[in-house]
Amino acid sequence: MEFNELKDFLDFKVRQYNQPNFIANDPICIPHQYTKKQDIEIAAFFAAILAWGQRKTIINKCNELFLRMDNQPYEFMLNHSDDDLKRLLGFKHRTFNDTDLLYFVSFFKHHYLQSDTLETAFLPHKQIFNPDYLPEKYNDENYIELASSPCSLNDFVADDFTAEKALNHFRSYFFSLPDFPRRTFKHISSPLQKSTCKRLNMFLRWMVRKDDCGVDFGLWNTIPVSALVCPCDVHVDRVGRRLGLINRKQTDWLTAVELTNKLKEFDPKDPVKYDFALFGLGVEEKF
Repeated sequence: MEFNELKDFLDFKVRQYNQPNFIANDPICIPHQYTKKQDIEIAAFFAAILAWGQRKTIINKCNELFLRMDNQPYEFMLNHSDDDLKRLLGFKHRTFNDTDLLYFVSFFKHHYLQSDTLETAFLPHKQIFNPDYLPEKYNDENYIELASSPCSLNDFVADDFTAEKALNHFRSYFFSLPDFPRRTFKHISSPLQKSTCKRLNMFLRWMVRKDDCGVDFGLWNTIPVSALVCPCDVHVDRVGRRLGLINRKQTDWLTAVELTNKLKEFDPKDPVKYDFALFGLGVEEKF
């Protein structure tokens, strides 16, 4: 297709799939069950991290997980007892098990005692935790040195934000607590690992994108929409290649960046809205 023809086609598909009727059969339906900001953040994070396999199974596993928390994830993270944690034992989805889950709970409690939003965990320009909690350079390639003091958004400069810095920072921060399970590493990806970071990019899209369509939440006001990277799963990758939006042979972080840069030619302010089009074409239409 010529540029204008392809843009019109993708814009049409965005309008087709960026609709409330998209929610029910997608993992984004999980955070849509909540109204409190922190509940939405936690539910969205788990829904994104567990987005592996058939969407129906993902939704069922997330519902099972939050039922174990009495459908009050934020309250559970902050105020759970040891007996409450026992209710999480036995949870499993694919390779994610209760060992991983218990560490996730520890992280959320640690974070929300310092900040009222998960957005601050993705802002690498600010220090958000005590370096005494950092493991001893558990992986030199991924080690990011941070200092103590609470995170503040006041001095944030939007131009400083890149998804690559944010995701690398987040992974280091996430594994900054003592005695983290090494097996849990595989559930939080980063560009340093050359991962597409599909799940975390999807989570960021849900939290950051703003429009009047009712699918994405747009809860966060600090991270710029234009800096997001398109979630590049197997469906988006296949459709992107078919439409000539991806030329890179392998599928990795640079592939997601290449795709996003092409999408910025259609809309530099909101390139990741085309995730709706590419995903819909791949999953619903088998394009």
